[in-house]
Amino acid sequence: MATAIVNSARQVGRLTNAVRRLYSDYPKITTHYTIHSRDKDPRWKDIEMERMAEETDILIIGGGPAGMAAAIRARQIAEEKGAEVRVTLLEKAAEAGGHILSGACVDPIAMNELIPDWKEKGAPFDTPVNSDKFGLLTKSGRIPLPVFRGLPNYNHGNYVVRLGHLVRWLAEQAEAAGAEVWPGCAGAELLYRDDGSLKGVATGDVGIAKDGSPKDMFERGMEFHSKITIFTEGCHGHLTKMASKKYNLRENSEPQSYGIGLKELWEVKQENHKPGLVEHTIGWPLDKNTYGGSFIYHLQAGEGEAPLVAVGFVVGLDYSNPYLSPFREFQKFKLHPYVKPMFEGGTRIAYGARALVEGGWQCLPKPVFPGGCLAGDTAGFLNVPRIKGTHNAMKSGMLAAESAMELILSGEATHEKGVTPTSYEDKLKQSYVYKELKQVRNCRPSFHTSLGLYGGLAYSAFSTAVRGKEPWTLSHGGADHAKLKPAKECQPIDYPKPDGVITFDLLSSVALTGTNHEADQPAHLTLQDDSVPVKNNLNVFDGPEARFCPAGVYEYVPLETGDGQRLQINAQNCIHCKTCDIKDPSQNINWVVPEGGGGPAYNGM
Repeated sequence: MATAIVNSARQVGRLTNAVRRLYSDYPKITTHYTIHSRDKDPRWKDIEMERMAEETDILIIGGGPAGMAAAIRARQIAEEKGAEVRVTLLEKAAEAGGHILSGACVDPIAMNELIPDWKEKGAPFDTPVNSDKFGLLTKSGRIPLPVFRGLPNYNHGNYVVRLGHLVRWLAEQAEAAGAEVWPGCAGAELLYRDDGSLKGVATGDVGIAKDGSPKDMFERGMEFHSKITIFTEGCHGHLTKMASKKYNLRENSEPQSYGIGLKELWEVKQENHKPGLVEHTIGWPLDKNTYGGSFIYHLQAGEGEAPLVAVGFVVGLDYSNPYLSPFREFQKFKLHPYVKPMFEGGTRIAYGARALVEGGWQCLPKPVFPGGCLAGDTAGFLNVPRIKGTHNAMKSGMLAAESAMELILSGEATHEKGVTPTSYEDKLKQSYVYKELKQVRNCRPSFHTSLGLYGGLAYSAFSTAVRGKEPWTLSHGGADHAKLKPAKECQPIDYPKPDGVITFDLLSSVALTGTNHEADQPAHLTLQDDSVPVKNNLNVFDGPEARFCPAGVYEYVPLETGDGQRLQINAQNCIHCKTCDIKDPSQNINWVVPEGGGGPAYNGM
């Protein structure tokens, strides 16, 4: 009898240990209510869930160049027509421009149309381009490439700007025109009318603990109901993803293709500063089959200011080696003998990163749907060969506003019935936005051949010469995440250790972003299935999220039992670049808006 009891106890012990191992292999990571419904959670049983609502005529989601241009244009038309039209813009950053990160070398064409007297009004276009350079880097040298009028990378007539400063200035113009700008107000959920059309958005709830339970300070988000909603969220907008799925906006387009852009702002020695110089490179340290390159922009220093240089590096997210780290490629780039002297004796003062839309013409979604439309980078209007999107973003925002105002002034758009702003699509097709993108449509996908960089350069030269009139359209060949190869098929990449002078580690870089999130909240990097990171990403791809994230959000750490690893999500580090949502090979990560918007404070980078 005693023996039987002992054996039974051993079996129970073995079973208990097996269950413990099973669950410790895949511990619960995601606690966000978008994955774990609150409807069946007893902790939420008696919580008041009613939301307050505001009504507006035009609702704009996102306060970048496209959103601000849309707000200004809508109010301009309202003034011209003597109409009372409420225009409301929601921006998730704590202040206008706070989440803006860009090169940026801006074509002023859209600004000239929107605010012709921008110079008199003090627009921060302080650095006209006066010199262009373009080169192919080898491991130890640089081969100059031509830059002349007619080429996409010819920048005379453009301006080097700090885009965050420009957006802040645009916000001032929008408010002066009568638009309402709501900073620190992040849209989190789409709202629909009974007929299926878009009714508006709801902002995120606040006061939710890390374990998903309500805090004593819990407050429901706010609803914004509109006649027309214009989405200008920037690259890979989370609400745009929802709208695209709801209205099947990508039915006739290829999957969007992306890049990640990383940027630093440096104070450099006076002798290394050449205000108005715009320089781009391709080649080293990337191999010929990895798309990417650098930008180096010299900004005009104001009185009493140190000489500033913006340096950045872009890597196409269609790369195949899971061991590639865009951040470390960027740091390695600065060690090139042509580049390094520029930063010697200087001081790095800022860092940031963001995803870029690179798909162009082939990847454009249908931009309109019942109750709203898409504008700017959220629709994919970046011109990759020109390395410019601000002018197209602003122009598309202006056209969206014009179409929305037509429907509102005619009385067709009401709060009760959703209408599709179809004229917006027509206006886009007749604008330079579509003309530009169609003309350069084959340049980016031409880099996908076995010749890689060299084949792409040759084909792009041909396509530019014929102004994109070739009677075919090349394909990007599928989604970026599907192009990552299993780790066993690839070689690890040996990166140099940071020296703390020219090159830096990831965490000290993240510290410069000013990123901030409430610690006691569910991670906004959600997983559809908490077991997938270890089962697939780690076991097949050797944990690529730890390398493609430019902020140290993802890391694999040992289990307490010592017999495996688990994924740890450091959500407080997130700088809202959206790269994880794009490049995750399992498509298991979904970025949702954090409580209160959170995120970086780029302050004019």
